This record gives sequence, structure tokens and C-alpha cells, in this order.
Amino acid sequence: MERNWAGNVTYRAARIAHPESLDELRGAMATGPIRMLGSRHSFNEIGDTGGTLIALDRMPRTIEISAARDAVKVAGGLRYGDIAPALEAQGLQLENLASLPHISVAGAVATGTHGSGDRVGTLAAAVRAVTIMTPAGDIRSLTRGGEGFDGAVVNLGALGAVVDLTLDVGPAAPYAQRVYEEPSWDAILADLDAVTSAGTSVSIFTRWGRTDAADQVWVKQRGAGDANLDAAMRRLGATPAAEKRHPIIGVGAEACTDQFGAPGPWYERLPHFRLDFTPSAGAEIQSEYLVPRADAVAAIEAVRSLAGVVSPHLLVNEIRTMRADELWLSPAYGADAVGLHFTWKADADAVLGVLPVLEAALPPSARPHWGKVSVLPAADVRARFPRWADFSALAAEFDPERRLVNEHLAALGL
Repeated sequence: MERNWAGNVTYRAARIAHPESLDELRGAMATGPIRMLGSRHSFNEIGDTGGTLIALDRMPRTIEISAARDAVKVAGGLRYGDIAPALEAQGLQLENLASLPHISVAGAVATGTHGSGDRVGTLAAAVRAVTIMTPAGDIRSLTRGGEGFDGAVVNLGALGAVVDLTLDVGPAAPYAQRVYEEPSWDAILADLDAVTSAGTSVSIFTRWGRTDAADQVWVKQRGAGDANLDAAMRRLGATPAAEKRHPIIGVGAEACTDQFGAPGPWYERLPHFRLDFTPSAGAEIQSEYLVPRADAVAAIEAVRSLAGVVSPHLLVNEIRTMRADELWLSPAYGADAVGLHFTWKADADAVLGVLPVLEAALPPSARPHWGKVSVLPAADVRARFPRWADFSALAAEFDPERRLVNEHLAALGL
């Protein structure tokens, strides 16, 4: 019995194919309903099918740095943790990483997954070219600025198999990470921009057991960082953590990347979790809603007002930021965005009871993460992505027989 990473989704697929070449991939895609299977880190049924799941983890492990040293072509089935050390060895880095490096590049990009940073885009924003094999076996290559590219990057697995992607890279630098505890919510919300701009990447964590203070602020800084950071955090009422912390209070921090300002490679500081450990809590359910920056304070205040409703079912709520982009199904399409990420206890009935209340309280601009659990009506989801109709037309062009459309995508309107 095959399950997703967290164990809350059991796949219905008749078989899982692991092609090792383009010819084998073309054969696997030739018949019946198909879906692409990444690192199994989606928490809903977006990656399931009653037919064949196709995993790209055994395809050639392409990692090719451009002659200009400003880009790297990587196989879609590789994980960020696979490519990061290779880039570091060449003195290069990606602009950002998600909270864990265990996720596949193609899957993370296809669902609009992101890290954090006011001046940093989602993982998909780093894509400058993508190669896709359609269900008919045709190879389509799209590049930034070209027709259809903005629709093909965050693609929900609805266009075909992402054979490879070319990502922007730049010179590598050391990073440092520091954790501060119990910042005042009133102080945070009085100037949210000042808090989220305190580092290259900033995350606010809370369990909403208290409404006067958050649990932690994690600040990741490139290079030497800001010498005034401690003073800025003290103005929030926060104090430096006395010991290494996990995002979830009370959970051991062995799986977490180094803290206390110790410099280290970018790929060992930008994620919250180390590659050589199982990430996060494991048995959990995740939801996330992303709002334009202008609606961020209202969204956080809405959750704050529901603290008594969400807290009993919550492991942790993380708040992160990202720069705007023009990718049609990106959570940051058209505006800088702030994500409110909920890691719930593994009680599906309880979570499904809380989500309608939470979603009704959030601003109507809130976009659900494509790979996480939401109960928003499909019409509301489509309305929050202005280029949905264009994406639907692109999907029909790539997959006219709709063999990539499973029940989850059909419910969304594809």
C-alpha cells in the first residue's frame, strides 16, 4: 500500500512506473490515466490516479552548469538536496530553498512551493526554462519570456512529465541562522515589513496558545548579517533562544539546521531541516493560504481571533514572505505575498472541521497552496487566480485527451 510522506493519503494507482530513459518515459505515458509522482510531499490527492503514477527519480541525474555560470539545468526528478551540494562545490547557489531540502525540484515548482524572503521569489520564480514530455510523447521546451512559459512552470502536473528545468544561480555565500523567542504580536503587526525584512529569510512560528506573543522568529542572513539584529528583536520583546530549537516547541531539534549565528553553506541554513534527518513531525496534515502583502496583517489578525479554534488542532503555524512574479498559478502572481502555513495534528476529521471556519475568516484574496489541504469551493479557487482560464487552455493543448486530469484536478475545473 503506497502512501504520501505524511501518511494521510493512500494512493489508488494500479502501478508506479520508474522510467530510466526518455524512451521508457514515453512508453510509461502511452496508455491510460497517468499522474506524475514526486517526493510524495503533497497532502491532498493532486498526485494520485487510478491508473499509472510515474516517478522520475531514476531518470538520468542531470546537473549541468551554464558556461556563464548563471544557470543550472537539472533533472526534474532530483531533490533540492541532491543539487545543492553540487552547486556549492562550484561556488554557486540558488536564491532560496524551501523549509526542507527533501522535495523534488519538478514537484515543488509545479505546486508553487516556496521558501521565505521579502526579496526572494518562490522556487518556481528561479525557473528560466523547462522541458516537458506531453502524454503523446512530444518534447516541448519553453523559456522565460516565450509564449506559454508563465503558464507552464507552476503546472499542477497537468501538462506532462517535467524532464528538466533550468534554474537561475548566483555566487555562493555563507549564511547564518538565529532564533528569537516570544516576540510580541502587537509589535510584529505594528510593522510587519520591518520584521520580515530583518534577514534574507524570516519565519514567524506560533501555536496560537497565546495571542499576545508568537513562539519564535527564525532569521537567516547572508554573509555576516546585520549587527543590529539583536536590538531589532529586543524591540519586539523577543530574546535569543538559549538552546537549539525546532519550529514545534517541545520537539527535539536534532533534525534542524544549525543556529546561534554559526556560519555555514547556504543549503545548510536556508532550510529549517537537515537532509540527513526525517523532516518536520511526519504524521501531520498541512494547509497553507497565501495573501497579497497588503492583506497580510488582516489575515494574521483573523487567525489570531480564532486562536481558541485552531490551537487545539495545531502543531505550528508558520508565516513567510515572497516576492511577486508573473507565473499564472503562482501564489505570488501579481503581488508580493505572505504565506500562512498550518501544520496540523494528524486528525483529518478535526482539520476538516476547522478549515471552513478558518477559510471564511481569511481575506477573500487568500490563495490555497496547490499541494495542501483546503476545502475552498473550486469556483473560489479559480477566481483567486486571474489566469486560470489561460492555464486551462494550455493544459488542453498539452493534454487534449485529459489523461493527466485526475479527480482532484477535475474538481478544480480542468
